[in-house]
Amino acid sequence: MLNGRGGVRPATVEKVVAAARSLDYPRRLPEAHRGVIRIEVILVRPDATFFARLSRAFERIAATLDRTIAVHRTFLDEANPAAIAQRVLEPEMRRAALILAVPDHPLVGAALRRLEAQKIPTVQIVTQISGTSGAYVGIDNYAAGRMAGLLTSRMQRRPGKVVAICHSQIYRVHRDRVRGFFDYLMQSGAGDFEPVAALFGHDEGDRNAGQLVEALTRWPDLAGLYNAGGANAALNDVLKRHPRGRDIFFVGHELTERSAAALRQGTMDVVLDQTPEAQARRAMDLVLATLNLHDLPVENPPIRFVTFTAENL
Repeated sequence: MLNGRGGVRPATVEKVVAAARSLDYPRRLPEAHRGVIRIEVILVRPDATFFARLSRAFERIAATLDRTIAVHRTFLDEANPAAIAQRVLEPEMRRAALILAVPDHPLVGAALRRLEAQKIPTVQIVTQISGTSGAYVGIDNYAAGRMAGLLTSRMQRRPGKVVAICHSQIYRVHRDRVRGFFDYLMQSGAGDFEPVAALFGHDEGDRNAGQLVEALTRWPDLAGLYNAGGANAALNDVLKRHPRGRDIFFVGHELTERSAAALRQGTMDVVLDQTPEAQARRAMDLVLATLNLHDLPVENPPIRFVTFTAENL
């Protein structure tokens, strides 16, 4: 009866809820909702380590919630914004709230603004859609890029040119990181390092590798590489094989088994991890609070990212 599935007389429900309260029942009771409360999480790239971590985090969180709350994870193709926009507006279930981490595209933005106008609680996680007003959970990506620039300028002893590589321009998160990286190097007086290019590898290993090989050929004095996106493994493979690979100061994102191994081997110098588990927890807390299913106010400052080197794995 406490699962809120209906079919019970209101007077009986009130008696059971009162009894549960007297016993200090540990889960939130379904006073304001009837039936299952469905929260959808829309993600992309199930093959990517970061999104796999994020999905597992939501799975673990869902297992701790009351049975009246169901969390549905939906993976969509990041290259099909029309399908993402359609799903935002036309879910396959009666949805109480939406959490999403998808590309910044006009179609998706328009759909999300329509959903916000309907007062459906939404939380954007990892990256933010331009022109929308819903809650955003994530690290300060501009600050992360500036941190990458600071570490490159302070820890790389050999001067030279630097490049940044990311997915493309469809993610605001990557645009902010690359902008922060270049801004720091140009504003800090780090004249020994010259930003020369932002490269787009679409987080695909072969494309990332090809971009880096071309950069090493074009700029013999290349000194720094910042990967604001994914597919670090392909970049590390290039640096292992290339005669100048160990001379490149390489900063990337997301601590995985492969990136940890690269730190130990010396092809990677710094990893900035944005702790997707903390982002998932914050996003869920915000949704539950908006639905009046969370007793405490939820503050939402930027999630802290963690800086890893070979010395603190």
